[in-house]
Amino acid sequence: MSDLQIGLILLGVVLILLVLLFNWWQDRRVRRQMQEQFPDREDDPLLGAAAPPVARTRREPGFGMSSAATADAPSGDTDDDPGEVDPTTEVVIDIAFAQPVPSEQLHAATHSIRRAGTKPVRMFAEREGGGHRAHLRPNEAYVSMQLAVLLANRNGPLSEIEWSELWTVAQGIAERFDGSMEGPEQNEVVERARRLDALCAELDAMVGVALQLPGARPVADVMRVLEDAGFLRHGKQLAWMSEQGIPRFTALFNGRLPGEVQSASVDRVELVLDLPNSPADDQAFSRMASVGRHLAAGLDAQLLDDQGRPVADGVDQALDRQLYERYALLADSGFEAGQERTARLFS
Repeated sequence: MSDLQIGLILLGVVLILLVLLFNWWQDRRVRRQMQEQFPDREDDPLLGAAAPPVARTRREPGFGMSSAATADAPSGDTDDDPGEVDPTTEVVIDIAFAQPVPSEQLHAATHSIRRAGTKPVRMFAEREGGGHRAHLRPNEAYVSMQLAVLLANRNGPLSEIEWSELWTVAQGIAERFDGSMEGPEQNEVVERARRLDALCAELDAMVGVALQLPGARPVADVMRVLEDAGFLRHGKQLAWMSEQGIPRFTALFNGRLPGEVQSASVDRVELVLDLPNSPADDQAFSRMASVGRHLAAGLDAQLLDDQGRPVADGVDQALDRQLYERYALLADSGFEAGQERTARLFS
């Protein structure tokens, strides 16, 4: 190769380097000008303006993407949800993911999980970058989750079969996202469930009075009498409500909820005070008995106790004291009557 050829090659290399250098300098100058015209902002102009703060009401922890969260939860919100595991009444399986899992994928894997047998299951998740979630939110990813199952309720303690069912579900989720899981041994779980169930059996109590009608009356007529007296519809129940917005006692027609009565008429109405699920009251029985006597007069019925005997006028205060002692025993055991946590256990 001649000296002329070598010189031309070197000149070509130099020219290419000069062009690349000029392009780099030009690109940097343009970027600086654009930054001066469009300063940094919190919201991405391609995604629209940042959403204004939205007031939220407290929601129960549960599975899946809540409708409110889907509609208004801004991406990147790191505020923790208020719900959390209750270590006294629940047992937990922890699942850690190998990679952060998008909320849509985790929702698809968990939205159908509600119960293990007769025991409700709650889900909690930890957001990538921090944040405790009791509801999955859109446009987030999660690094771990917990499945919390109730140890006992009025259906009895958590059984080996129910625990195995939840463990199998957790294994499926861990395998789906290449994760790992951790939880207590089955024998430990079952023993804890039995102890809690035994405690609850000692604390649980229901008291009732019955209105024995002289004959069958149309359900609609009886319903109207109760509503005129002050009973309100509360979900599926017909309830005498407290100031706290939860039932003091509820009505049953021939042993059934009013909406579940199969016949067109009834001849018996029961008023039931579910003690763990009603607010503590030092006049719990006398309030219910007073309403019962008023209804008995309107329905020409006889007011009976849960043994089928007429309710005597002098028993109200004595039963009030006994029930109030039961309320105190519940509170001393860590379960405030009428509270959401207590309601989960006594359901």
